[in-house]
Amino acid sequence: MTTLSIPDALPVRRSSLRRLLRHPTGAICLGFLVLVAAFGLSSPWLAPVDPNATDLAAVNAGPFSEGHLLGADATGRDILSRLMWGTRPTLLGCLIVLAVSLSVGLTSGLVAGFYRGRIDAVVNFLSDAVMSLPGIVLLISLYALTGPNIIAAMAVFGLLIAPTYFRLVRSIVVGVRNELYVDAAKVVGLSDARIIAKHVLWAVRAPVIIQTSFILAAGIGIQAGVEFLGLGDPAQPSWGTVLQNSFDNLYNNRPGMIWPALLISLTIMALVLLGNVLRDVLQSAAQSRDLKPARRRELLREARKARADAAPEVAAKVAPDVILSIRGLRVGYPGNEQRVREVVHGVDLDVRRGEIHGLVGESGSGKSQMAFSTLGILPRQAVVLGGSIRLDGTELLGDDDALRHARGRRIAYVPQEPMSNLDPAFTVGAQLVYGLRAARKMNRSDAERELLGLLARVGIDDPERVFRLYPHQISGGMAQRVLICGAVASNPGLIVADEPTTALDVTVQAEVLELLRELRDERGLAMILVTHNLGVVADICDAVSVMKDGHIVERSDVDALFASPAHDYTRELLSASRRVELAEV
Repeated sequence: MTTLSIPDALPVRRSSLRRLLRHPTGAICLGFLVLVAAFGLSSPWLAPVDPNATDLAAVNAGPFSEGHLLGADATGRDILSRLMWGTRPTLLGCLIVLAVSLSVGLTSGLVAGFYRGRIDAVVNFLSDAVMSLPGIVLLISLYALTGPNIIAAMAVFGLLIAPTYFRLVRSIVVGVRNELYVDAAKVVGLSDARIIAKHVLWAVRAPVIIQTSFILAAGIGIQAGVEFLGLGDPAQPSWGTVLQNSFDNLYNNRPGMIWPALLISLTIMALVLLGNVLRDVLQSAAQSRDLKPARRRELLREARKARADAAPEVAAKVAPDVILSIRGLRVGYPGNEQRVREVVHGVDLDVRRGEIHGLVGESGSGKSQMAFSTLGILPRQAVVLGGSIRLDGTELLGDDDALRHARGRRIAYVPQEPMSNLDPAFTVGAQLVYGLRAARKMNRSDAERELLGLLARVGIDDPERVFRLYPHQISGGMAQRVLICGAVASNPGLIVADEPTTALDVTVQAEVLELLRELRDERGLAMILVTHNLGVVADICDAVSVMKDGHIVERSDVDALFASPAHDYTRELLSASRRVELAEV
């Protein structure tokens, strides 16, 4: 497999921490929080004086006074020392909030979302009940029972805020529990506990990490608020008690209130911003690899220049009856470290008018990459490294205007999964009318009349009723007929069908293939049929190209290919197909 060196491309395998450190806001916020932690942990060694030591000569001293960098409070205690010593209990309180809320909310969310039923109903009721409670009132009431016990108050606050984790985790687990890989884990005999720990928990990790930064910010805010109301331990310094003391002495020492308020505000802001950055970093890490924008533009310029240089020669080689001509198509994706992995290697393909041309090969051979390149719907990370795609003599690669004008008008698409390619929010008729009117200038009534006739033509009984139905109300075979109707409605010259019968049963497959053949004969359509099924190729195709590892290893008429395949890989495919047929018999 070919690789191209890209010296200035972004390394595509980077840890989330490296991504976070490269993000300016994330690096600043993380650095500030590390400094805050060091600020508190170093207090036994770096704090100027004992936090409760009084200096009557420094009562209400201002900032930068002798021996008191940030000043002193109403009893002569050093504000800097009290803030340093107060950092540790403040951080401890936040960690207690996090530990309680995370353990309760995460566990209940996993169990309720996975098992549903009565468990889900009961836990949902308890969550709603807890969220309806006035949290600050409960914390004030708790003071009457426990006294100035900030640890107990933070544990209770952790219980009160646990529903935020519960709702987040439950909503994700409800979607994940029905995934096929979870069913596969059940089939192989994994216990529910192992499935939750191995598969389900992994799916919720990113949202939980992001939510954690917001919970820590809320913990700092609520702890400072409770202590500001006088419910903290006056003998133990913390950010909230320093803020309360400074507020009580506001008229005698106004600058004294700036420091605790600034420290609390900046820490909360850093945690909130860090949560937002973490969301962006984890989302980008979950996406496929991509190239540096400047390098992507450079590669596209090189490919465009190569096409321009080769255009006269390519045009001269295209036969008059060829509707689609692909020359030297090369497609790549970002690979390991600083390289682009080429998956389609200089492929040539001609599709003649009225011809059904099959593209066959094993999974990963490059069939769909060629089809998607023709339609201009390659994934965002893909890079067309070179080549030319001409439709009726018009270059489509690198010309967005030409591609937009061709799609839906001169070239149409029949996808692999019919049900997932219809919007569940709109009726079948609304989607067909919208697509046809976007391709051709006509009023709604004319579009509906023409589409109803086409629905009848593609074999749908009672098209007026189907026209008013939503996608979930029709079968897979009927949905595929609807998509074929939409594809041919604009009278295109070429249809790209990407394994159009894979999701259908055998009987419906045969009906759809017969329909495609009839439409080809009636309308003179050319088709590219992407498939791995040689039986489909033998049934409907006129010509076939066999792909392996991004190359076309053989192209031939269908009869000649089945009679005497020239390439070893083609013979292997035919042999494997016959073995499957015999096994089914």
